[in-house]
Amino acid sequence: MAHIDDLVLFTQVVEHGSFVSAAKAQQMTTSAVSKRISKLETELGVQLLYRTTRKLTLTEAGEVLYHRGRDIQHTAKSAFDAVTGFNQALSGHIRMSVPTISGELLLAEAVADFCNQHPGLTVEMSLDNHFVDLLSEHYDLVIRTGYLEDSTLIARYIFDSRWLVCASPEYLASHEAIQSPKDLLRHNCLGYSYETGGTFDWQFQQNNDTYLLKVKGNFASDNAAALRKAVLAGHGLAYLPSCLIYQDLQAGTLKEVLVEHTNKVLGIYAVYPYTKQPAKRIQALIEHIRQAYIQIQPQF
Repeated sequence: MAHIDDLVLFTQVVEHGSFVSAAKAQQMTTSAVSKRISKLETELGVQLLYRTTRKLTLTEAGEVLYHRGRDIQHTAKSAFDAVTGFNQALSGHIRMSVPTISGELLLAEAVADFCNQHPGLTVEMSLDNHFVDLLSEHYDLVIRTGYLEDSTLIARYIFDSRWLVCASPEYLASHEAIQSPKDLLRHNCLGYSYETGGTFDWQFQQNNDTYLLKVKGNFASDNAAALRKAVLAGHGLAYLPSCLIYQDLQAGTLKEVLVEHTNKVLGIYAVYPYTKQPAKRIQALIEHIRQAYIQIQPQF
């Protein structure tokens, strides 16, 4: 079977126009190059080149192989270039947008640390839960939780965020017990108005099937941190990301309910404009952010 190395060598012979020039470029002997091309022709069962003392000419089969081989060579070079220099100094400016929860929890510190590691780099970070328009608003990178609908953007999966239903011990002690999701219909449920499925449409599972339950309540907000404060004050229940209330659960100031029924998990993604080769500083920052999430994995 023909080897990729021989295919790459063949494309270089064609591009250099002779065995001699290709041999010099590859620091090989001319006879070694000639033997490998002959071997490639034998393995493929076709003649690739017409050889004369003055020049090389591609056969029809050689023409096809050259164009396909050139694509492979360029793809390989692009792949190597994508990781070359990851440990080299990074420079330039990055404008990014991140969710308020992740921004306050870990990304502000993680991104500032990334800047300190690369003195030639500057980052402007905006905290915003709404999905910004990367192109018109000139963002280089956006971190978002949820689903990507714009096919002109590239999304790299980073992590999963688990959500759960919670309330304060005081609220639970003074209200009817909650044993199934339907019991929530008799409770004050605080709504997250940025929820894509609906402010008061809460997701549950039964027998491995997922369904939405429409709850009701007297307060809603597009800020999950505001809902957390309302729940801590004993005003009702809320469906919140685990990372936001992790410390409250550990301290016992909030309690999780319906543990066996909740299954809401949203992916966290790094999103950037479509490009064949994103800048190394963007790739490096995404990896740095991914590691920051992994370090506090239990909170998610």
